Amino acid sequence: MYQTYWNLKSGPFEEKMDASFFYDSNPHQAGLLKLEYLIENCKGAGLLVGGSGVGKSYLCHVLKSQLDEIHQPFVHLVFPQLSPIELISYLAVELGAEEAGIEPMVPGKDRIVRALHRQLQILCEQGYKPVIVIDEAHLIVDQRIFETLHQLLNFQQTSDIDFTLLLVGDQLLLSHLQRSSQLDNRIAVRCLLKSFSEEETQSYVEHRLQVAGRSEPVFEPEAFQTLFELTQGNPRKINRLCDLGLLVGYADELSLITPDVLEAVAEELVTSIPD
Repeated sequence: MYQTYWNLKSGPFEEKMDASFFYDSNPHQAGLLKLEYLIENCKGAGLLVGGSGVGKSYLCHVLKSQLDEIHQPFVHLVFPQLSPIELISYLAVELGAEEAGIEPMVPGKDRIVRALHRQLQILCEQGYKPVIVIDEAHLIVDQRIFETLHQLLNFQQTSDIDFTLLLVGDQLLLSHLQRSSQLDNRIAVRCLLKSFSEEETQSYVEHRLQVAGRSEPVFEPEAFQTLFELTQGNPRKINRLCDLGLLVGYADELSLITPDVLEAVAEELVTSIPD
């Protein structure tokens, strides 16, 4: 709605998985490099942990866009609250196994495990090294899922199978893994994703505006300090606040977004939308 007014080619603060908007802050760039190292050097299993809204799922999307073609299929599970047999079935099908032969409601877990194992073998024979991402893993309440994931990693002990398992979630995931020491011991790379600093917050906003086609300032210099204080450098909160700030600026025909605009928008968000 406001893109023409602000001379933008696209929405700079939309919650879309667009890798072209990636801003390589220190924590995000370090996390991306660690994950690339994990996958490209066949380290087996990794962990990406961070608070809500810091960009964990988005970083996985950026990671996927930067990997070589051999790291396929890239399976990204965003609803991990499954039973062990449902999880195995889902992974087998997403990796390319025939769905008709895999029904989680049909008795025979060993049959589905063999199908998953065989599909991994086929992919590796074809020169592929799949990546399996279990997102929102802190929501897993069935401890058997973590046991199943540990057993899945045992497939890697043979020379004919190579894949990467990445667990993604908030700090609660660390507690879950403490109760599954065998899986925890298999984690080769651990990444902690943090929010932006005040300087990074400003650079992040300016970067997204530039990618969206805007070269001139949109925010008053003082507005960036206010933005950081209101969001504490959380990317999701920054996007939400800036998006509505641009909308208000368009509605009120402002030339720049002021601290007062951001404070008013933030107050409205707090009273109407839960975090």
